[in-house]
Amino acid sequence: MNSSLDDRVRVHVFVEGRVQGVGYRASTCDMAQLLKLQGWVRNLRDGRVEAVFEGSPDQVEEMLRWCHQGPPAAIVKEVMVNHEPPEGLRQFEVMRSV
Repeated sequence: MNSSLDDRVRVHVFVEGRVQGVGYRASTCDMAQLLKLQGWVRNLRDGRVEAVFEGSPDQVEEMLRWCHQGPPAAIVKEVMVNHEPPEGLRQFEVMRSV
């Protein structure tokens, strides 16, 4: 990893709407890997999708813009974003639903 934690940002997001059963997690993973982000994504029992993204400010900002749209079948109603200190994650993965 070339970048130090000093120039990385981390966001923890919760996405509401029709975001389960529409390929949102897989598409999020594809987009995050395309943007070279680290983190994870998973479904929540209440119908939301939860994700963490770590990377450069520009890459994370682009990912957040994507989250407001999602894949074609998704209907995103709200994206709640919390900024957190980066943890230095090494990859992006789809995690087990909780």
